[in-house]
Formats: sequence, C-alpha cells, structure tokens
Amino acid sequence: MMRVGILTGGGDSPATNAAIRAIVKRAVEDGHEIFGIKNGWAGLVENNMMEITREDVAGILPKGGTILGTSRTNPFKMDVVDSVRKTIADNRIDAIIAIGGDDTLGVLHRLNNLDENSVVGVGIPQTIDNDIPGTDYAIGFDSAVAIATDACDKLHTTAESHHRVMILEVMGRDAGHIAVEAGLAGGADIILIPEHPFELDWVCDRIKKRKSAGKTFSIIVVAEGAKPVGHDQIIRTEKVDQFGHALLGGVGEYLALEVEKCTEIETRVTILGHLQRGGMPTAYDRVQATRFGVAAVGLVDQKKWDYMVALKGSKITEVPLEEGLDGVKPVEKGLYKTASLFY
Repeated sequence: MMRVGILTGGGDSPATNAAIRAIVKRAVEDGHEIFGIKNGWAGLVENNMMEITREDVAGILPKGGTILGTSRTNPFKMDVVDSVRKTIADNRIDAIIAIGGDDTLGVLHRLNNLDENSVVGVGIPQTIDNDIPGTDYAIGFDSAVAIATDACDKLHTTAESHHRVMILEVMGRDAGHIAVEAGLAGGADIILIPEHPFELDWVCDRIKKRKSAGKTFSIIVVAEGAKPVGHDQIIRTEKVDQFGHALLGGVGEYLALEVEKCTEIETRVTILGHLQRGGMPTAYDRVQATRFGVAAVGLVDQKKWDYMVALKGSKITEVPLEEGLDGVKPVEKGLYKTASLFY
C-alpha cells in the first residue's frame, strides 16, 4: 500500500476529472490511499492537500475543469523545491501522479532526478494543444477540437449571409493541431498554423480568387501562434508566466485588418480563447482519460517512476518522461497537406 498524491497543473482541459476519477477508483481497488493536491505544484509548496475517496469522485466524469484546481506554479523558478520535499515528507506521500502538459510534467521529471532522495512519480499528458511528442493524444484535445469545429459551423452561416471573411482564432502556441483538425472538420477555406509561417499576399490572393469564382464569403482558421513569414509571434504583453511563456493573442485581429485592406471585403474576427477549455468533455476524451488514469496507477504499482502514460495508435503504453517531453510535436505533414487540398 502506498500514499499517492494527485495534482493537475497548467491550463485546464475537459476530461481531467475523468482521469482523476479513474485514478482514485483503480488506486483504492489496489489498496492505496489517495490525496488530492490543490492547485498544481502550488499545493505542495503550500502544504494544501486532502484525502480523496471513491465517494469524492462520484459524478465528476462529465464535469469540465478539475476538482483539484490548477496553477502555473514552477517550484524551481520560485526556488521552493525544499518546501515541496518537506510537504511530501510531512504527509508521508510515496509517489505523485501529475496530470498536465510539458511544463507540469517537466517539473515532475526534474523532481524524479534530483538525487538519491528524489520525489518520485508518473505523469499523464493533458493539454488541449496536443503537442506532447511522446503520445498521439493528450487529455482535452478532442473536446477542444469539437468546440472549435462547432464555432466554424456557426460562423459559416453568418459569413455567407453578410458576404464577409470570418477569422476564427484558436489555441495553439507552437503547434496547430486544433486549427488543422477543426478547420478540416469545419470546412475552413484557409488554415494557418505555427509550423508554416504564412505569406499575407497568398492569403489575400486566395480570398480574391474565391470571390472571382462566385464565393462571396471565406472562413479562415488561425492558431494563436501562427505568424507571417519573417516575423515573430504576435503577443499581447511582454509579461511571461513562471515557465517563460508570453501571452499570445492578436494574430486574428492583425489578419482581419490586413485582409480587409487588401481585399476590400468586410472582415470580422472571433477569438475562442478559454471557451476551448470549458464545458463537458466528449465521449472520446472521457474514455481515453479514464484509460490514462487506470494505466498511471499501474505504473505506480510497478514503481516505474519518471514515466508517463501515452496513446500510440489505439494502444495505451508508457514512455520515459525525458522522451515524452523532447520538444514540441508538430502537425503531421500529411494531415496538413490533406487539409490544404480543400483551399
């Protein structure tokens, strides 16, 4: 029997609660005690945790967000790793299951490799951006794509009615997975992603050709990290979080101004922002998050520390965190090429 702590860090995603529920149910079945660490790594800095039972996770399967709360706390940046270790020792926690993206899991990887008294644990990939290299899927991605696709569908009707260019800005800092899949599913006329800097003249020319062909409206889906050729990403402020990330945003508004100027077609922009993180998770997200939660407890049972669970094809497996966090997973070239056939 072990005392296992669960935490959720970074941006929230639909179906995170499904993973928490699965962890608790499998862990209790295996004879472990489970403790919920509040607000990501901040909970270990501040000694803020509580025991979780099967009753505590009843009914949370369809609920968005995370019942544990989250934050973008980096104990290494704050120089409070000793506080993390003290909290773990004081509460006799044997292992951590961390649910999050590359930042949250990166902290876990560093803690696993501190010294002979390292904090041990395993990870679950969770980010709507789906840009973690070691897995085909991360919790929340499918739900975010569904939300963005629905927005695309709704923008079509108003764009066609008013003969406008409608720009939909979606999340995707360094990889355009949401933009490509939602754009393809939602029938976008142009998709712009971080992996492929765009030529503004090409965008304008494409819209003009559509108009000449009798198409009186156009839909553009753009990832927040997309940028014009020869330029940096567009940011709202120079302020960065504890992991060094600037607050992106504004590429949609930039495009709207430039496209309207060069095409003389009325152009509007919709920024989905945090709507992509909210609401009920899709059935697919719930199933995969549940599988991840069960598999993570299996790694704990094996004491297979410094690994994360992963989806490869249809199979749940595991990869070392060092491998799983190696860079950013880009949009697959073949998928982007397929999407480009339709514009």
